[in-house]
Amino acid sequence: MIVSVETDPGAGFCGGVIRAISKAEEFLGPSSGRLYSLGAIVHNEEELARLASKGLETVSLDTLEPGSGTLLIRAHGEPPATYEKAGALGYDIVDCTCPVVLQLQKRIRESYTRLGDEGQLLIFGKIGHAEVLGLLGQVDGDAVVVESLDMLKGFIEDGTVDLSRPIEIFSQTTKSPQEYREICEFLSERAASFVFHDTICQQVASRHRDLQRFATEHDIVVFVAGTSSSNGRVLFNLCKSVNTRSFRVSSPGEIDPAWFRPGDRVGVSGATSTPQWLLDAVAKKILHLWS
Repeated sequence: MIVSVETDPGAGFCGGVIRAISKAEEFLGPSSGRLYSLGAIVHNEEELARLASKGLETVSLDTLEPGSGTLLIRAHGEPPATYEKAGALGYDIVDCTCPVVLQLQKRIRESYTRLGDEGQLLIFGKIGHAEVLGLLGQVDGDAVVVESLDMLKGFIEDGTVDLSRPIEIFSQTTKSPQEYREICEFLSERAASFVFHDTICQQVASRHRDLQRFATEHDIVVFVAGTSSSNGRVLFNLCKSVNTRSFRVSSPGEIDPAWFRPGDRVGVSGATSTPQWLLDAVAKKILHLWS
């Protein structure tokens, strides 16, 4: 079977993840001490295994014990309480919070102060996501997290969201621009006072546009993402919406030869948490399926 395979030039790590992993690798030298990552540095099992082989250990705040060592804060960011606890436990901190997330945290604090007791702060994001937890921590949890337009409508019906109060909304940096736009349009038509903040990362927003084009230019798309990647889920669903022959894998071993047809133009793409080496490995696997 003859197929052509093209790797999406816009796929792979976003700038924030590149920065975090580069800092981790700089630290993980032969003479360095132990480096602990507070949570998975990237939502990709293959990349986590590679970094673990170099000495990066993933830990949680709840299980962190007193002692010396260096703690890496990943690109998602953390609430202020995390820094206080890590310092109290005696850890040095390598802060790899994405600059875009840091700016978002600052804007949320400013908005919360401006709204005071009269207003209400909303965050469009995934409940429990690390970035969202960091954002909530900026305002001591005093914000409503909305995952979808349907969830927002439910919150309005049960009084959790009060449209008579001034409302300001921010988005998790990696969410769908289209979904955020729909939520903002809904609120702008109904809220007495409403302000939206454009806080989706521009690199992520452009990925949505570029991926749609890439998916339509190929007969089949193999999308590579970790099983726990929120961004991977969003981008794969977008890919599937414009090309029904889209398949998601987390490693080359999950590729099924039955997906392909003679003469297929195959596109390989991935999430902002998918490393370039893994995209290349998947492309190579497809090319050698019949050799």
